[in-house]
Formats: sequence, C-alpha cells, structure tokens
Amino acid sequence: MARESGPPKDPNDPGDGQVVDIDVSEEMRNAFLEYSVSVIHSRALPDARDGLKPVQRRILYAMHELGLRPERGHVKSSRVVGETMGKYHPHGDQAIYDALVRMAQPFSMRMTLVDGHGNFGSLDAGPAAARYTEARLAPAAMLMVTGLDEETVDFIPNYDDQFLQPEVLPAAYPNLLVNGATGIAVGMATSMPPHNLIEVISAARHLLAHPNCSLDDLMKFVPGPDLPEGGKIVGLDGIREAYLTGRGTFRTRATAKIEKITPRKMGIVVTELPYLVGPEKVTAKIKELAQAKKLQGISDLKDLTDRKNGLRLVIEIKNGFHPEAVLEQLYRLTPLEDSFGINNVALVGGQPRTLGLKELLEVFVEFRLQVVRRRSEFRLGKRRDRLHLVEGLLIAILDIDEVIQIIRSSDDSDLARTRLMQVFDLSERQAEYILELRLRRLTKFSRIELEAERDELRAQIEELEKLLAEESLLRKLVSSELAEVAKAHGTPRRTVLLESAGAPASAGAPLEV
Repeated sequence: MARESGPPKDPNDPGDGQVVDIDVSEEMRNAFLEYSVSVIHSRALPDARDGLKPVQRRILYAMHELGLRPERGHVKSSRVVGETMGKYHPHGDQAIYDALVRMAQPFSMRMTLVDGHGNFGSLDAGPAAARYTEARLAPAAMLMVTGLDEETVDFIPNYDDQFLQPEVLPAAYPNLLVNGATGIAVGMATSMPPHNLIEVISAARHLLAHPNCSLDDLMKFVPGPDLPEGGKIVGLDGIREAYLTGRGTFRTRATAKIEKITPRKMGIVVTELPYLVGPEKVTAKIKELAQAKKLQGISDLKDLTDRKNGLRLVIEIKNGFHPEAVLEQLYRLTPLEDSFGINNVALVGGQPRTLGLKELLEVFVEFRLQVVRRRSEFRLGKRRDRLHLVEGLLIAILDIDEVIQIIRSSDDSDLARTRLMQVFDLSERQAEYILELRLRRLTKFSRIELEAERDELRAQIEELEKLLAEESLLRKLVSSELAEVAKAHGTPRRTVLLESAGAPASAGAPLEV
C-alpha cells in the first residue's frame, strides 16, 4: 500500500503513535464543564437585560440588518434563517427557524417580536416549512433594536471574527417579564410566564422613582402573570412566592360558561384555555376519560373554533347531571386546569441567577439607565462635532472674500488649509470643511440657516450636558420613555386573577403619569 503524501510528522508529537496517560475522570469533568458553560451562555438561558437568548437576539439583529421593518414587505423565512446562520449563529437551521416561529406566535408570547405571514403553527400543530412562510420585524421588535446605531451597547465578534454582533439589544421595555422565557440548560432550567406590558412598565417606573420600595409595593402594579390566551389564574400564594424567591407555582384554569345550547340541553362553553394548552389536547383527554367511564355526564363534544369567533369548545351535558359538578370534574381530570412552575433563572453579568420580581426590574432599570446615558453621550459628541464645523463655516462666510483670496493664491490644498488655519485660527477639520464648501452655501439665506443651526446645537448640547450631570433628570427621561412605550403598545389585561377562595384580585394599579 502506498504511503499517503504530506508534511513530515514531528517525532515529538504525542499523536505520532505515542500514548499519553490522562485521568479520564478529570478529562470528563473538564469537558462536561465546558459543555455546560457553552449551553448556559450561548443557547439555553436568556439575558436578564433584554430577555433574549442568543439565537433570538441574532435573529432580530439579522432582520434589522436586512431592513425588515414593519412598514416593509415580508421576506421568506428561509432567507432570515440563512442570514442568521451564515453570519451569527453557527447551529442548525431548524433550531433557528423554531426560535423565529416562537417569536411570531401570539399564543406563545404576550408581544410578538416577529410579524409572520403564513402557517406559523398552533398549539396542536407545527408550522409550515421555512420555505413556505414569510417574516418581518414586529413593532415590538423595533423597540428592542432602536439605538443600536448610537453606541448604546457593546458589539462583539461573531463566531469567525468576520462580523460584529450586539452583546445585548438596547431593549426599551422589560421584555423578559413581558414575554417570559423557557429553556433547559445543563443542571438548570428557566420557566417564566408572560406579563402585561402596562403593569410591568408601571412597576419599573415606580422603582425608578422609589429605588427602596418593597415587593408589596411592586405587586400593586404587577399582581400576577398575564397570559396571551387569557384564562384564569387560581390562587396567588405561589405567585407571590415566585416574585419573592424566583421560584413558585400557580394554577391556570380555562374560561368556561354554562349555557343553554339547545331548548332541552345545557352545556359548557369553553372560550379560553390555560397557557400553552391546545383544544385537541383537551378534546382527546375528555374523550379518553368518557370512554373509560371516569368522566360522566357528557353526551357530546364539539370543537367550533374558527378564525372569526376564536376558541369555542361546546360540551353537551346529559339530562339529570348538574353542569357545575361536571365542570368541576373537568377542571380536576383534564387540561382545562393546569399548573405552571415559575423558575426565574437568567444571566446577570454572564452568571446564571434566580431572580425575584424586584431583582428582575432592578436589572432592567439599571440597564436602561446605562443605555440612555450612552445614547446621550453619543448624541452630545455628534452635536459638539457639528457645532465645531458650523462655527468654522460661519467664520469663513463672514470673511468669504479673504477666504477665496487665500485659496486662490495657494499652490495646493495642503498650503491653503494651513494658511486658513493660521489666518482665521481654525482647526484642521474646520479648514478642511471650508475647502469642501459649495458655492451655494455662500447665500445670505444659508448664513441665516447656519446661525439658527448653531443656536439650536448649543441649546441641545446644554440640555444633554445637564442630563448627564444630574441622575434625577436621567431617571425622569427613562421613566417618560417607558410611559410612551406603554401608551403606544400596551393592551388591557387578559388573564383574570382569582384568590384561593375564588374572589378576583386587583388587576394592577393604573399607569403613573
């Protein structure tokens, strides 16, 4: 057999027929730790600041770079997946598409981040393939990416150092609380329910104004989760425990009414189901229990769900049975009542932490203050640079005849620039800008425009300097911006909160002005 050609091998290389003794247990321990850290940081857990996992963040950034704004047309989901996979997320295309689909499903997220066109699935069926669906950014996603071009967040290299991607998105609202999160890492998992945008922002604004407030103060604004499909939450003790410690459970119950469906028949009409429970799962369980004689009193079951009227399950009750008793059996034996375990695990400073409600809001508020501070510093620098050029241009226009004479009598542009700097005491940038001046800027109207721009820039610079110097002004600005988001994108609460005894709980305090 012919020997394979190639470079000569190093005789000292352990791979050249030599055996290296290693501790297998130590090697497995190190490999497992590396894998665990990779899964925790790069795949499974959301960042507490923007509430996104890396794949979600990369999808939104890729769509932002493609210009897929809400006012523009949809593009094939395959194109978004390919752009994300090729530039930022070197994993399987199906995993990327699954993440994109979830961000477009109104029954999974309280505020969808992707505006999907086509079959994006249901609670009982999966979506169509990526080549059949289309997507663009939803209005809520624009709130996540606005400010990326103003140095509000740090950018890091992608997997092959060819492109830059944001370490975190400059989220304008507490996305982690509003949309929740689910993820299974190595040795830990996260499971967070969605909340109402208006309630969460009200709590964040209260925290901005009163940093030392208690959990009870915040729960006046956020009494409990607000699930996308509505329904009811029964018992609030587990919710308070979760808001305090980061862990807890609560029960979700379908919204059902007892109605007369025919002149002689009473029935139970279900219009809302528990979080992430589909109608097919419910009907299959009811039929299974009825056939096994474990559930009695039901004569017929119809799924009348359609796009016009929404969810509608009609359960016909046999004569002689009390509908209330049958409904209690349904709650006890079927997915019409389900439990949800809260486990608020998210990354804070790159480390996984279990966070209560106040800690989650504190992380977001501090992050948002940092984003607005960096944005203000960026805008201040831009306005100072522009003012510097405008002031130099005004000097040139006031003595335009001498400027022209200096330029005409100079042998080259370098000499002209040097002489302008000496004669008018200009900086190099101002002199260069004057050399590039167009003749149409020499009109009287242009001079008036430049003077107005100069005065406006000075006022803006003074305002930004004052904002950066006073923490209270910065907090007020962040609070007012949050209020604008709530008023523009907030919706009424959908989920009814019931105390253990069945009495409705408060739906939260109104938005502070």
